[in-house]
Amino acid sequence: MQILRVISRLLDYPTADVAAHQAEIQQMIAESPLKPALRETLAQFVTRRAALPLLDWQAEYDGMFERGRSLGLWLFEHVHGESRDRGQAMVDLVALYRKAGLELSQHELPDYIPLFLEFLATQGDDNARGWLDDMSHILALLQVRLEKRESDYAVLFSALLSLANADLDMRDLREQVAGEKRDDTREALDKAWEEEEVKFGAETESSCESGVRRPSESQRRDLDVPLNWVGFDAVPADQAVRS
Repeated sequence: MQILRVISRLLDYPTADVAAHQAEIQQMIAESPLKPALRETLAQFVTRRAALPLLDWQAEYDGMFERGRSLGLWLFEHVHGESRDRGQAMVDLVALYRKAGLELSQHELPDYIPLFLEFLATQGDDNARGWLDDMSHILALLQVRLEKRESDYAVLFSALLSLANADLDMRDLREQVAGEKRDDTREALDKAWEEEEVKFGAETESSCESGVRRPSESQRRDLDVPLNWVGFDAVPADQAVRS
């Protein structure tokens, strides 16, 4: 499951490290348990992205993942929205990380997907697959929304679903997403700014710093954490509204 570290890095904010370590990344993809066709598509993603001017890649990333909430990389935002349940889910996940020996800085939100994938990479194959399957409906929703925008980032979520061996009806999700209005337009963003900001602590920020999110060296494979439900398999907030 070292491929989870690769996907985590590719899904995080772009830096020059991807181009600098492209050979190692490609080797990890080639040795991953992904199916050959998916390995090839993921390898092409890395080649294409590493060849871009870094500022262009970063600008595209900002426009994709940091404008609006539909493609937000925070798990519980897709499950609980702005409800009180999200705060308790955060607390539960932080407790899980600490049990595994992972301490977060005060500026990190525990449900940030790249951070969570780093955690899963330390937990052994069975636990990692269990967690991925538990959150598969969120991953699938993000994949389909990226497909709708014709973004090659969709392959990262397709790879995660493949690793989870998830059994989902993607046709239903695609039909649902086809009718969604984009939330990254100027009008949609202006409306969102009018709403009151919700925080889960006086020092909590919505951004995660790269390079400080990795589990500690003491967090070894023999410290696997049993799979515990923390709310990933709840009905996503946007789906619950429509049901």
